[in-house]
Amino acid sequence: MSENGLDDFCYDVAIVGMGPVGASAAIHMAHLGLNVAIFEKETQIYPLPRAVSIDGEIIRAFQSIGRGDELASILQPIRPDDRAGFADADRNWLFGVNFASTGPNGWPPSSQFFQPELDRYLRSVAATYAGIKIFLGESVDKVDQDNQLVTIASQKRTLKCRYLLACDGAASPIRKMFNIGWYDLGYDHDWLVVDVEMIGENSLPHEVLQVCDPNRLHTFVAAKDPYRRWEFRLNPDERAEDLLEEETIKKLLDLWTPRSSYKILRKAVYQFHAAVASRWRVGRIFLAGDAAHQMPPFLGQGMNSGIRDVLNLAWKLKSVLSGRGDESLLATYEEERIPHSEDFVEWSVEFGNLMEHLADAKAAERAGKEPTTPKRKQRSAGYGQGRHAPPLRSGLLILDQVSDDGSTGYLFSQPTVQLSPTETVRLDELLGRGFALITRGDLEFDKVSSQIIEEFDLRLLDISKLELVSGRLDRSLNESECVLVRPDRYIFGHSSPRLTPDNLLLLFRKALLG
Repeated sequence: MSENGLDDFCYDVAIVGMGPVGASAAIHMAHLGLNVAIFEKETQIYPLPRAVSIDGEIIRAFQSIGRGDELASILQPIRPDDRAGFADADRNWLFGVNFASTGPNGWPPSSQFFQPELDRYLRSVAATYAGIKIFLGESVDKVDQDNQLVTIASQKRTLKCRYLLACDGAASPIRKMFNIGWYDLGYDHDWLVVDVEMIGENSLPHEVLQVCDPNRLHTFVAAKDPYRRWEFRLNPDERAEDLLEEETIKKLLDLWTPRSSYKILRKAVYQFHAAVASRWRVGRIFLAGDAAHQMPPFLGQGMNSGIRDVLNLAWKLKSVLSGRGDESLLATYEEERIPHSEDFVEWSVEFGNLMEHLADAKAAERAGKEPTTPKRKQRSAGYGQGRHAPPLRSGLLILDQVSDDGSTGYLFSQPTVQLSPTETVRLDELLGRGFALITRGDLEFDKVSSQIIEEFDLRLLDISKLELVSGRLDRSLNESECVLVRPDRYIFGHSSPRLTPDNLLLLFRKALLG
């Protein structure tokens, strides 16, 4: 370090915030060979649960760096009666889904966890990378940038980096430094959140239950054993301080479980908010996680969406810094992640609106009135079509192939396949870490295509030689000769009667290099 406090080393990326999103960003970027500095204003891990649900796409991403089974080991195994859905005021089941032990990503579509345990795990993994420098107890006070570098100042040091990633939460100081506003998606309600540890006999179900009670909407979450969560919406005439009184909380829980069966870990009133930042990039500075989007928790997608942000950005930064991608590739971060996050926010709002509608319908039934018409804002892709997530709708894709019932823009399915009589693997293990071209049979490529395959180190995989053990091959392979998959496992595009495999590769090279 020089005499003026400036660290002479220039990092590829500096990250502000070391929650699950920031820590995941550091790990995946370092695994790609980038040098990362990460600042976290707190010295200790927050000891109480916040996020509780992780989906199969995120576990799959950790699988790609050899840590899928390791991450899965700290998650709640799927219990035989795990399910999620809606219930009436008396907690009678209305509709929903059963939790599955595996899904299209090769892992359970949804698993519960205890966030302090996840945070400890992620920090321990980050500490194993020589390419990650961690600065705990340091908040970033100043950020400047020019056309080449970003300069960051904390209380203790000043350093330079090529790019800055702000994962510093909903109140993001970095976002505020650059006067980035919010686009409101229309859901603002105060909810009481109560986390407990079960310590005695109880008969609570293993469910995520949206209780559509006209007297008070509320949610129950059977989180990782022995933890449970309730969320209660405040009624218009209620004050937060009144609901936070311990006796009031216990009265709310009395209808669920005996007081002797739990101890309260956390109680807080939050405004469940639906909004997306108006910009996610200012020059060399990017937003991710809660700094970029906020959503009601009904889908359990807040943290998951944040980790998707950094997975999307990590390989693009690597491509640009290594010369395998044009600087314009970074523009696709906003182009892809903003609409994708808006979909998840709107799906979450839709769940909240459905709870309200079912409660209003019950109230109308009690009063002998006609129920009101439900609100609906959600785009059509997603639930009810066998999808666990919406597609990317723009960016580094063959855009005219993107549709609600297509494959391009969606994650490529990961089944388990047989390698030998004694060995089975999840398909990604055969695809490598970068771009991959999956074919149905041996294909012959022209000279230019062969050069593209070599230039971008595309992994070729002929699935006709593999035996399927579980799961399914991606629907794109039903009719296409080949499918081009990105490092984040989203489908760039596929061949078709109008698009030969050679032309697919030409479009890919043009998209990546501009």
